[in-house]
Amino acid sequence: MNKKMSLTTKIFIGLLVGLIVGLILNQMGPSYFRDKILVEGIFTLVGNVFLNAIRMMVVPLVFISIANGAASISDIRKLGRVGSKTLAFYLVTTAAAITIAILLSLVVNPGIGLDMSALMKTEPTIKEAKPLVQVITDMVPTNPVAAMANGEMLQIIVFALLVGIGLASLGEKVKPVVSIFDQLNDLMMKMIGMVMLIAPYGVFCLIAKTFTGLGFPAMLPLAKYMFCVLFALALHAGITYSGMLVGFTKLSPVTFFKKFAPAMGVAFSTASSNATLPVTLEVVEEKLGVNKSIASFTIPLGATINMDGTAIMQGAATIFISQLYGVDLGLSAILTVILTATLASIGTAGVPGVGLIMLSMVLQAVNLPIEGIALIIGIDRILDMSRTAINITGDAVCTLIVAKSEGEFDESVYNSKDAEKSVA
Repeated sequence: MNKKMSLTTKIFIGLLVGLIVGLILNQMGPSYFRDKILVEGIFTLVGNVFLNAIRMMVVPLVFISIANGAASISDIRKLGRVGSKTLAFYLVTTAAAITIAILLSLVVNPGIGLDMSALMKTEPTIKEAKPLVQVITDMVPTNPVAAMANGEMLQIIVFALLVGIGLASLGEKVKPVVSIFDQLNDLMMKMIGMVMLIAPYGVFCLIAKTFTGLGFPAMLPLAKYMFCVLFALALHAGITYSGMLVGFTKLSPVTFFKKFAPAMGVAFSTASSNATLPVTLEVVEEKLGVNKSIASFTIPLGATINMDGTAIMQGAATIFISQLYGVDLGLSAILTVILTATLASIGTAGVPGVGLIMLSMVLQAVNLPIEGIALIIGIDRILDMSRTAINITGDAVCTLIVAKSEGEFDESVYNSKDAEKSVA
């Protein structure tokens, strides 16, 4: 009877109460108490503290998690074909995912039609887009420490990848260093958990402040944004994953989704790729017929670097926020978003809430206002659960494709009906 309320439930409550309070205050009209005490006082204070806490986590999280993820590929030479196939699959599908999201968002235009002037003190600006060649050149930092101090995310990602690959190449010589990175990664996860403890209050204040200024007109853009993300997730699973499964393995996507449903259910309920790992491994090995030697590499690696669902959210949210603030993203900026989000997916921690921190990194890459996260953070818990299910689905499809190509796959298990009955 006295069960502890989950963080997801608390955030939902914060969202709903903030929405109701904001709409009520919007209808009440201007007053000293509403404008000075609540909106510019309490709501602004708590909301900004929460946003600053998110900003605080970005640079250390990106560097440590990506370096740690790359270092987890213990022996690059031994991995050979399996490693290259897996990495290629994850990178290609992530780029495809964010491209789908951006194109769909540009068609639906979820952020157009909402007047943000009530919330903006100054007009947002965007730097003149650099040529793509310059963007790629600038990805290599001349001073990694300066890149971290200045928050140059693409440079941080490249440096972190080089550190991780170097650690993986050196093997046993640097095992203590790898262990330190692993412990630092655990520390970052703990700190993210601590930041997320104030999320319900931050969500309440950000949503209440937003809807006090915007009122009911903000409901439609939010609904359109949710549609963009959910529909893009469905398209990616139904077209990209199913198409690749049929194209590379000739296996039935219907059988796959039917047997993989239990793992998707766990992923949806926990919103964590890492928490779902045991179930994902069991389903892939016991119900889908993949040899353990393949699954034990591709599934954990996927939980670390394959974040297609998160990339879809980042793509849709970036277009949504750019349209809200009237910032026109050119082709170069959109390509930068695709590149940044694809690289950011490498090492993104498979735990709830990290997607929003990574989104702030993508927004900074094209100089969009991070305050735009305030509008979507409340409903993001629903989308977080949905995109996690897609994340692990990509891991499983990749595992099947690699296992089939390497002869480490039992098709009789995949097609059997007995394996459908249960999974722990």
